[in-house]
Amino acid sequence: MSKLNAYRQTAVTTASKEQVLIMLYEGAIKHLKKASECCQKNDLNGKGIAVGKAHDIVNELSNTLNFEVGGEIAKNLERLYGFITDQITQGNLHNDHAKFDHACKLMENLLEGWRGAIEQLQAEKVGSKR
Repeated sequence: MSKLNAYRQTAVTTASKEQVLIMLYEGAIKHLKKASECCQKNDLNGKGIAVGKAHDIVNELSNTLNFEVGGEIAKNLERLYGFITDQITQGNLHNDHAKFDHACKLMENLLEGWRGAIEQLQAEKVGSKR
């Protein structure tokens, strides 16, 4: 294992749930951008690799939803993840970079929302300790 891979593994295994969530979103966004770039360059191999990674991340996000705690929000996220997965699939099938771009924009918006929620949660924790 390279030093970089060892560092990444350590970063993930020692990260909080919130940090892992952010890493997953950032990873999906990175791979969706790569899929779009490869699509535009007609790099089918690169596109396939990026699509597979983005799909796996979105699938993992969907599979880890907690409907008992998340209620309606979890249900809405599940539907949105399903739509994003469909955009990834359609982009791959039709070599349509706009589908990857749309999925990426949705993930960026979700990431922004999660970052805000995490900041608010951390601020509330600090406030309750005073």
